[in-house]
Amino acid sequence: MRNRSVVIIVVLVLLWAGATAPAWADPLRDAQGKFPVDHPPQRVVSLVPAATEMLVAVGAGDALIGVTSHDILPVSQGKKEVVGGFALPSLERIEALHPDLILVSNLHGKVKKRFQDQCAVVELVPVHSVEQALERLNDLGTLLGRGKEANALAAGIREELALIRAKVEPIPTGKRQRVMRLMGQTPLMTPGDDSFQNDFIRIAGGIPPHFGKNGEAIVVSPAEIIRFNPQVIYVCGDSAAEAVLANPALQKVDAVKHKRVFSFPCDFTCRAGINMGGFVSWLAARVYEQEFSDPSHQAYPDQMLDTRPVALPLPYVRQALVQKSRVRDFINKTLVVDFTKPQRILSTLEGMREGVMSVGNHYYPPPSWGLGHTSGLDGLRQMVTATLVRPAALTSLLFTGADMDHLVVVEKSFRGLTVYALVTAGVKTNAMRMAKDSGNFYEPGTINILLLTNTRLSEQAMSRAIITATEAKSAALTDLDIRSTYSPNYAATGTGTDNLLVVQGEGPGIDGAGGHTKMGELIAAAVYDGVRQAIAGQNRITAGRSIFARLEERRINLASLLPAEPEECSMNRQHLVAAVEDALMQPEYAGFMAGSLAMSDAAQAGLADPRGHESWAKAVAARLAGRAVEPWQERFPEGQLPPLVAKALEALVNGVCAREKGSVD
Repeated sequence: MRNRSVVIIVVLVLLWAGATAPAWADPLRDAQGKFPVDHPPQRVVSLVPAATEMLVAVGAGDALIGVTSHDILPVSQGKKEVVGGFALPSLERIEALHPDLILVSNLHGKVKKRFQDQCAVVELVPVHSVEQALERLNDLGTLLGRGKEANALAAGIREELALIRAKVEPIPTGKRQRVMRLMGQTPLMTPGDDSFQNDFIRIAGGIPPHFGKNGEAIVVSPAEIIRFNPQVIYVCGDSAAEAVLANPALQKVDAVKHKRVFSFPCDFTCRAGINMGGFVSWLAARVYEQEFSDPSHQAYPDQMLDTRPVALPLPYVRQALVQKSRVRDFINKTLVVDFTKPQRILSTLEGMREGVMSVGNHYYPPPSWGLGHTSGLDGLRQMVTATLVRPAALTSLLFTGADMDHLVVVEKSFRGLTVYALVTAGVKTNAMRMAKDSGNFYEPGTINILLLTNTRLSEQAMSRAIITATEAKSAALTDLDIRSTYSPNYAATGTGTDNLLVVQGEGPGIDGAGGHTKMGELIAAAVYDGVRQAIAGQNRITAGRSIFARLEERRINLASLLPAEPEECSMNRQHLVAAVEDALMQPEYAGFMAGSLAMSDAAQAGLADPRGHESWAKAVAARLAGRAVEPWQERFPEGQLPPLVAKALEALVNGVCAREKGSVD
């Protein structure tokens, strides 16, 4: 069991980090400083998610033709060909794309051997510091003919890191916090002394551990951790922090005793990539929340930086803008709608208000989330309105953790009626299912909606509009199959911090905004489309996302569920997982799994008899194997997965195992 856990954690670390090798040596240039191709490649297959992320960020996404099932790209990139999982991509799928460049890690020896005489194959080795990662970014950009864009992106990251260095520099040595990144608990694992993750900790003003071992992931004993006694532990993943706090081996550690165990997104913590500046800022702000909330520690004054117009052609709207500002040193963005005369508004955050001259939706980034804890909502409102140069008494704001760069404005009209929904949405950190999940407070993820019409809504219509919009929002989440962050086997109904703001407006009087009214129909349609578009922009989640993404959202990972040597199967776990992934890239089997997920939800709600699914599962296994599968192996213990999901995975695993056994026989 111990070895199995080590293997799984190491593979996941390499997946996020991008490669594995003992030492840094930039492979993109030879001894003479030349690149492996003498012109920007036009057909790139990237098997390294961190590199894929960089290519897209510097504007080279058009050259990217093949990716792994672990890559989640912006919607603007369209669909790229998936060549398999990270560990064992399909050689045939890669070959069919005719690439002129393949980016690999040293786990991809077969790929390198197969294609090194056909095209440029570059093996990316791990970086050990932020500077090495920025060098990688610049080289990838230059290689793809995007050197200027890469330099600008790297300069922006350096600027973010320089700000953090300036903010933590005044903190006395005696008050610096011991910080540790924990990667696994069975066994306990952490990055080695030479890992870039420890460089993150140092730049964030923390003191990283020194265990005398190098490597992407090393095993440490409880005694070693207790001797270091971290004051802060951070992890990645939705439920990892709770597991650390409950670990009996760590109860003597200060971070656990004082509940200073923080969780961050895995693509932030585990990648030395385009999010380095944002992550180090976020980490430093969590570790030194009090210091960062203290105005005396500010490096810059609060100030307005930039504005861009938002089209909102209503007679009573003077202007609509997204204003970029610096608040307590970090970049904030606010949608502001200014009126020509005072308006009545109904806000789920503030209730009914009269005489409002401006409404808005304010994005404050993760490093600023602590401000809400230390200053409270009123303090945050005063701070933001002062920066926006708007009177707090005449301004009504919503607050969000969803970037205003992904603001969506949807207009719906019918004859003389027009509705505008201005929507931001993030569902990755705190999506929840009402009546199922606990009511604990978490950081903002937030679906925020502003509703404006070309009519004068009565109080009754304003109140009813909130119900209509909420039902439309939940319908959008259902149709996207958004899962609860806390109970991923259940569909989400919202994020738990959602808010709505309805403006009374001017024009013909309207008393009804329910589902049976034309106004209600327009509100629902605008909100439904707005929520779906905003989630696609913020979280890259669309209805057409891969089955791999939908399994990951349910925290289903075959590599962690299957034993190293699956019973009655001639393949080891790595090859078995690759064979199942290959099957799921085929529409027939992806459709079977998607149908099984839907049936599982229906069965959990008591709307379907799960027994009808079994014959379908056995038919799919037989089709994969080329014959009926006997005996049928059940590899997932009861309670580990929802029954129908377990049966669907068993069908795929049994099918590929029987097929392999048949080919060997």
